[in-house]
Amino acid sequence: MKELRQLVRRFTEREIVPHLSDWERAGEVPRALHAQAARLGLLGIAFPEDVGGGGGTLLDSATVSEEIILAGGSSGLIAALFTHGIALPHILAAGDPTLIDRYVRPTLAGELIGSLAVTEPDGGSDVAAVRTSARREGDRYVVNGGKTFITSGARADFITTAVRTGGDGYGGVSLLVIDTDSPGFTVTRRLDKLGWHCSDTAELSFSDVEVPAGNLVGAEGQGFRQIMRHFASERLSMAVQACATAQRCVELTIGWCHQRSTFGAPLATRQVVRHRIAEMARTTAVARTYVWSLAQRVADGEKISPVEVAMAKNTAVAACDQVVDAAVQLHGGAGYLRDSEVERHYRDARIMGIGGGTTEIMNEIIAKGLLDARIV
Repeated sequence: MKELRQLVRRFTEREIVPHLSDWERAGEVPRALHAQAARLGLLGIAFPEDVGGGGGTLLDSATVSEEIILAGGSSGLIAALFTHGIALPHILAAGDPTLIDRYVRPTLAGELIGSLAVTEPDGGSDVAAVRTSARREGDRYVVNGGKTFITSGARADFITTAVRTGGDGYGGVSLLVIDTDSPGFTVTRRLDKLGWHCSDTAELSFSDVEVPAGNLVGAEGQGFRQIMRHFASERLSMAVQACATAQRCVELTIGWCHQRSTFGAPLATRQVVRHRIAEMARTTAVARTYVWSLAQRVADGEKISPVEVAMAKNTAVAACDQVVDAAVQLHGGAGYLRDSEVERHYRDARIMGIGGGTTEIMNEIIAKGLLDARIV
């Protein structure tokens, strides 16, 4: 694991940090970065070797994400570079060799960019209410509808898309892989955001888009279950990123408080500052310990409950929110300047309590697991 961290740190310091501000202004990362990461084995590190991955575990992918942030990258960069982490698992789990050859292998080789489209303009966390329709006509589906808040949607070559192939409710939801060069597919607009500036986010439109029936992922009506099954890894990944962001901000703040002097002495000598940093470090360490304990259990093959995952995400998000706010405060005016690293983390951190399931949804999962089983 030490060698992996060293590899990721060198890659981040050389290929990411010098360009990150420019990529944020451009609103996306270059496709060449995917190819560079693939050559180092980073894109597919936790995917099976027989599909072009590295054969690693959740601990390996978590290590990559954490070290990118600790070396000066950002969660927005991770969202842009590793979107396939939410676009490919459903295809891989379904096991269709044709789809794996067409989409999984080239993506892990850095040749394609994939995205996942679930959220719609009139619905977010309610996956069972998806309205984008896919009508079967012979050997194809005809797709109509729209998606929004789609990470990497502007650059993607294909979109793993939640569609309605059946009646109302979760039983009517399926997954289709849709090529973005298909007639009728449109990136309606790129969405400007508070944070994650280097991660393109798009609104998508489907107007009589014809998709081969062979692009169905798994069986019809299984889409909801497929999406729910992979939410746990997405949420743990976000928790890892939140903890890493907090840890990086602790380190940046310690360095700043040693460097910055006021009234003839370094900030690091002021008791109020010292205690604030102590709280930042304590909060981060406790959150990271819990999150990584769950990651270790998953890597060991243990099944963890949705309640534990939800607790981990909310704990990490709360720690990150507290720490990034304190980091900006202790950096003073310098922390409020665009392109200051703590300012970037402050902006990027806000999505953590929204993406992958909101804090409120996580609390409902926790409450349901703790309380509903006891209601007679």
